[in-house]
Amino acid sequence: MAMAGRAGLCFHGIGEPRRTLEPGEARYWIGVETFRAVLDRVAAMPRTPQPVRITFDDGNVSDVETALPELTARGLKATFFVLAGRLDEPGSLSRDHVRTLVTEGMGVGSHGMDHRPWVGMDDVTRRRELVEARDHLREVTGTPIDEAALPLGRYDRRLLRQLRSLGYRHVHTSDRAWARPDAWLQPRFSLRDTDTIENVHTEMLTRPSFARRAERTAVGWVKRLR
Repeated sequence: MAMAGRAGLCFHGIGEPRRTLEPGEARYWIGVETFRAVLDRVAAMPRTPQPVRITFDDGNVSDVETALPELTARGLKATFFVLAGRLDEPGSLSRDHVRTLVTEGMGVGSHGMDHRPWVGMDDVTRRRELVEARDHLREVTGTPIDEAALPLGRYDRRLLRQLRSLGYRHVHTSDRAWARPDAWLQPRFSLRDTDTIENVHTEMLTRPSFARRAERTAVGWVKRLR
């Protein structure tokens, strides 16, 4: 049972943004009611263990103000991938917010420092994004930071080798596929403002057909072979 595949959902912002968004980012902000409906659907599924990986990218303040109370009310757990360089900025998580996530039993992982793609980095930038951001989050939380989410979903073979060598236990992508809980690379479905509970259920939470799984696996392998 532990080896069976499961879906991974990736949220970014919930409700109204409280900071200036990057170009193209607005489509990844979803309404509070849609968010609640998705959590209700997940909470209604058999939970031994939790059948869906729930994650949050970018470290928006809605992670704590909106998402955390809704998760705890349903007994759900999630991992929050935080941008270390945005801590304490308006509209983003503060250091105290991140500590609250840990206190409430949530996971914290690294999304890097500056929300830039991790492919094609020079040595200085690579260290800042992959090492210094992780170290900073470890100091804030007082816990190991051994998971990472790839900014903008981009990766190649070289980056994956680097992340493995740095000891990351899981690396999360945006490849829209299911994965085994023990897989090192964890694809996820990023929710968008056009998603409804109906298409989330049919396209993300329902086990895909063999043909669909093969298609998504092929997409991942193409990225890994670059």
